[in-house]
Amino acid sequence: MKHQILTLDDFEVAGRTVLCRVDINQPVDKAAGRLKDTTRIRASLPTIEELADRGAKVVLLAHQGSDVEYQNYYTTRLHAAYLQEFLGREVQFVDDVVGPTARAEIARLKPGQILLLDNVRFVAEEQTLFETTLNLSMEEMACTLCVEKLAPLADLYVCDAFAAAHRAQPTLCGFEMVLPSAMGRLFELEYSVVSAIMEAPARPCVFILGGAKVQDAFAMMETVLSKGIADTVLCGGLVGNIMLTAQGHELGAASIDFLRSKNLTQFVEAGRSALASYANRIVLPVDLACVVSGARKEVQLSALADDESYIDIGEMTVARFSEHIQAAATIFVNGPMGVFEGTPSAYGTREVWREVARSSGYSVLGGGDSIAAASAFGVTSDLSYVCTGGGALLRFLSGEELPVVQALRYAASRFGVPERLAGRG
Repeated sequence: MKHQILTLDDFEVAGRTVLCRVDINQPVDKAAGRLKDTTRIRASLPTIEELADRGAKVVLLAHQGSDVEYQNYYTTRLHAAYLQEFLGREVQFVDDVVGPTARAEIARLKPGQILLLDNVRFVAEEQTLFETTLNLSMEEMACTLCVEKLAPLADLYVCDAFAAAHRAQPTLCGFEMVLPSAMGRLFELEYSVVSAIMEAPARPCVFILGGAKVQDAFAMMETVLSKGIADTVLCGGLVGNIMLTAQGHELGAASIDFLRSKNLTQFVEAGRSALASYANRIVLPVDLACVVSGARKEVQLSALADDESYIDIGEMTVARFSEHIQAAATIFVNGPMGVFEGTPSAYGTREVWREVARSSGYSVLGGGDSIAAASAFGVTSDLSYVCTGGGALLRFLSGEELPVVQALRYAASRFGVPERLAGRG
C-alpha cells in the first residue's frame, strides 16, 4: 500500500477478471484514421502488460474526446490497434460498453487476454455535463449503469487514469464502492512524483506557470506560494499578461479585449493579491512579443502598443527566467509561454523549455499543451519526468483532494485485500 491506496503488489490477479480504467485519450485525425499522438497510450502499457503477464483477464475501460464537446467523442477501436502493436500481443475490441455484447466478451476472456471496450463516454453518465449537473455522490455512482452491469463480472478494479483523477464519474469513482480496488503503475508513479513536489521538493523550487487554464494556474500559484512549496514562480503566457495587468501595466486594448472575451479579467484581482503577499517570489516578463505582418516584434513594457496583441514573452524575459531555472534544484512546468504553435511566437516557449531541459535540476512537466510543446521542440527525453495529467495535476497541486484518490482510499479501507485475492504485498 502507498499513500493509503492499495497497489498491484497487494493482489493476486491470476485467473481473475480485472476492470482497468486507463486514460488513453489522444488527439485523433479522423480523416486519416490515425492518432496524432500516442504518449498516453505508451504510458499505460506497463500496467496492462503486467496484468496480462500475471494471468489476469484484462478489461480496459477508456474515454476518447473532450468531456464537454460531444462532437469530439470517437470510438476507441483505433486505440486497440495501437495497443496491440506496442504490446506485441492481441488486444481484442468490442464496439459496446455495457450491453450484452460487451458482457459476453468479458465472460469469454481467458487468463492473459486483453479486451478494450468502446468509449465509455458513449454512455451518458460518463459525460461531464452529467457529472456537474447531477453531482452524484460516490455511493450513487455505484448504482449507475456502468457499475451495475460490469462490476458483477469482475474480481478487482484497477485505476491507472491519473490524468482523469479530477473527474467524479462512475468508471473512475463508482467501482471502488463495490469492488476491491488498486491503483495501476502509472497512477502510482505520477501520484508519487507530484506528492514529492508538494511535500519535500529539493531547493530552490521553481514553478513555471503559463498556458490557457488560468483559473487552475492561479489556484496553484496561491497554494504553492502560501505553503512555501515554491521558492519562485515564473509567469508567462496568459498568466503573465494577467499578472502584468495586476501590476499596473497597460497591455493595450487588443490584449485586454482578448482577456475580456475569455472572461479572464476576473483574475486580475487575484493577481494583485498575490503580488501584495509574494512580490519578491513572483517573476514577471520584462518584455513581450507580438506578430506584425507575419514578423515577430519584441517590445519592452514601457513601449506596449494599444492595437497589438501580445502572444509571447521576449528575449530579455527568457534570459531572466533562465537564471532562475539554472539555479533551481526542482522545476515544475505547466503551460506554454505564448502561442507556441506559430513560428514567430514560438520563441519564448521553445527557449524556456530548452533551458529546463539543460538544467541539472529535477524537472517535472505536465499538461497537454506543455507536453505537445516539449515534443515539438524535441526536449521530452531531457526532462526528468513528463506527467500525463493535465487537469488532475493542476487540481492536485492546487491542494485539492482528487475524487479518484478519495475513492481508492475508501476501497482500501472498506474492502482491503480479500483472502481470495491476497497477493505479494
